[in-house]
Amino acid sequence: MSHDGSHDGHQHPRSGLRLMHVHAHPDDESSKGAASTAMYVAQGVDVHVVTCTGGERGSILNPKMDRPDILANITEIRRQEMERARDILGVTQDWLGFVDSGWPEGDPKPPLPEGCFALVPLEEAAAPLVRLIRELRPHVVTTYDERGGYPHPDHIKCHQVSVAAFEAAGDPERYPDLGEPWQPLKLYYHHGFNRPKTQAIHDAMLAHGLESPYADRLEDWKPEPEWDARITTRVPCSDYFGVRDQALLAHATQIDPDGMWFAVPREIQEEVWPTEDFELVVSHVASELPESDLFAGITDPS
Repeated sequence: MSHDGSHDGHQHPRSGLRLMHVHAHPDDESSKGAASTAMYVAQGVDVHVVTCTGGERGSILNPKMDRPDILANITEIRRQEMERARDILGVTQDWLGFVDSGWPEGDPKPPLPEGCFALVPLEEAAAPLVRLIRELRPHVVTTYDERGGYPHPDHIKCHQVSVAAFEAAGDPERYPDLGEPWQPLKLYYHHGFNRPKTQAIHDAMLAHGLESPYADRLEDWKPEPEWDARITTRVPCSDYFGVRDQALLAHATQIDPDGMWFAVPREIQEEVWPTEDFELVVSHVASELPESDLFAGITDPS
């Protein structure tokens, strides 16, 4: 399938639209918003993934891949995994080139490693993303909420960098040497791991007499209705859950095929929660909430 917009409008009603996902590590593009990504690609949207770090400090989370030869070549292997996932999803992708900060463990937590992404000053860290936004001219940008989705230092930094670059890219006064200004029209935060969804899937698993992988997590997860109420946009994309799963499996060092990601039958996921969920944070177009499409209100893309 060609993603260059060369198809006629009937075949690909959405060619000409451009979507950019900004993620912290390779595999985040497959674990967050991947089904809607694959759906938009199939509709002719030009989808570009930006990966802030190389995932160099990520643990090997799949026991079958926990081998010395893999660990010794982890940077290269994670790049190859990303290439496979990219092909499965049909996206283009750029690395920002920052170094993974790792997940600090211990009490108190140790200082972050010198030179890592989380410690790069914001003005400097946002620059390569501003350049890419101006070059690729996305209409819509997605990233994580201010908590990072979960509090990994790279996810929080990714949020800060994305918000800063979204604002700066359209301002001719900022980063004047990084290309012609371009203002994306909408900024979204991912809300893929929300509690109501997790609860609904958990309940459905029990109703089908199956063991839920979420029992312990839900017990510790304090309900925050006001946080969940921030979701503005639910994109129906269950037809692409299979593509999402294939993209996840491409990240073999990170995703255990026998683990939690695949503990819930796809039929249950499709029936109980057929959407991927987002929060519209900034919009320069008129769009009525709630939405079912990240491009709602964008009528004349140029």
